Amino acid sequence: MKKFALLVAMVFNLAASELYMSFSSNIGRLNPILATDSASSEIADWLFASLISYDKNANIRLDIAKSYKFTDDKTLIFEIKDNAYWHDGVQITADDVVFTFNTIKSPEVFTPYAQEFRKVASVTALSNLKVQIKYKEPYFKALESWMMPLLPKHILQNETDLMTSKFNFAPIGSGDYMIKNFEQSKDIELYAFDKYFKHRPYIDKVIYKYLPDSSTEFLMLKTKKLDIGGLSPLQLERQLDDAFRKNYKIIEKGGDNYTYLGFNLTNKKFADPRVREAISLAIDRQELVDIIFLGHAKVCTGPFLPKSFAFNPNIKAPIQNIQKAKELLKQAGYDETHPLTFEIATNSNNRLRMYTAEIIQRQLLKAGVNVKIKGMEWQAFLNTVVNPRKFDTVLLGWSLSVVPDAFAIWHGSQVGKKGGFNFISYKNQKVDTLIDEAEKTIDKAKLAKKFQEIFAEITKDNPTLFLYIPNSITAVNKKINPVEPGITGIMHNRIEWIKQ
Repeated sequence: MKKFALLVAMVFNLAASELYMSFSSNIGRLNPILATDSASSEIADWLFASLISYDKNANIRLDIAKSYKFTDDKTLIFEIKDNAYWHDGVQITADDVVFTFNTIKSPEVFTPYAQEFRKVASVTALSNLKVQIKYKEPYFKALESWMMPLLPKHILQNETDLMTSKFNFAPIGSGDYMIKNFEQSKDIELYAFDKYFKHRPYIDKVIYKYLPDSSTEFLMLKTKKLDIGGLSPLQLERQLDDAFRKNYKIIEKGGDNYTYLGFNLTNKKFADPRVREAISLAIDRQELVDIIFLGHAKVCTGPFLPKSFAFNPNIKAPIQNIQKAKELLKQAGYDETHPLTFEIATNSNNRLRMYTAEIIQRQLLKAGVNVKIKGMEWQAFLNTVVNPRKFDTVLLGWSLSVVPDAFAIWHGSQVGKKGGFNFISYKNQKVDTLIDEAEKTIDKAKLAKKFQEIFAEITKDNPTLFLYIPNSITAVNKKINPVEPGITGIMHNRIEWIKQ
């Protein structure tokens, strides 16, 4: 089958084939252990490979790893393929796995992903291509943690400061594509890696166009200058003509991310649970779904998505109740002569979030709450608002994996961590205890019960207001095959793609 695919690829690739995509915000870092925003993570995903990953149905598949096995509930052993190479031609070895772990855990490297490895007692190279991971105790994500991409020891072992390293923008990776040059606010070009351990991708070049305005992305799709792009519900429902549908396949699935309004819990206003509940009751979440998404979304009821084992089906979204919201605000000391005022900060290049902020602003006004909106370019927003915790509230989204991890976002020990995800400063001792207990639980039924308790406790606290889960709507050039939508999206088999 592989030989046939290669033959077909050769027929259709007499001239170099190119895949055109887009990104809308400046890149933070292309180093995968430092890439925390969606744009950086997306590009880094092409450049770096991990020991294992998910297939289209969210089952574990081998990547750099040749095999894995648990010898007991605290010991994991990986064997590495002997044909896996870095982009400079150096073979990947067990030393790279050890180096990646040590780098992530280094006190001089600030990465929220370090929490994935806090249960690891040791990582040891047993041979050139075999590595042993010892855990301090049974850990429910012992295997999934190693979906973290590897770093090249031979390139970085003498690096004095990884946080400011040139490697972060000119990386040597092990993924299916390489990068040669990178400039902020410019297009990004990726090149097929000839020695990729599965096989060389059939598409020679991936070009990401820098399009900070989403309307420009749609225009380029309509003029067939992009092969893959996202569509808004409005575009899907009212702006596609027959020519567009003739050229593009439309793929829609339930989203793997949710949008939320997060409170700065160090702010005295929001330390009062009555204020948080009042704001929650003043928001009509279904109206957000209906107006912004024309029904192509779901109301979000909590911190884990419906397709996850961690989802609690017994928790329902609050129903708008303006009268009760006013009563709670009055109890907290706010009324018409002394109204509650605060600011919603978000990234201005995301139009749907800006629309969401505007609708929430109007909804809260009915309860006597005055809201100002601050929209900023993504990297400026991260660097001057989110990371230094200089906000009243933030309107943001979280993307979640198939096996969600509550620790980094919700555990009280993560408050104040540089580069950490608990930037709203949420602390709840009961939630911390439940998270700690869940992480030691490897029985799936018991694990689900623990996570559903975490779900209930967090939603009761209202540290953030869970708003909606947008559907993912993607337009894909019909000349690209085989595109196979799955639980994990469409990119899982991209090295098999042929552009006819």
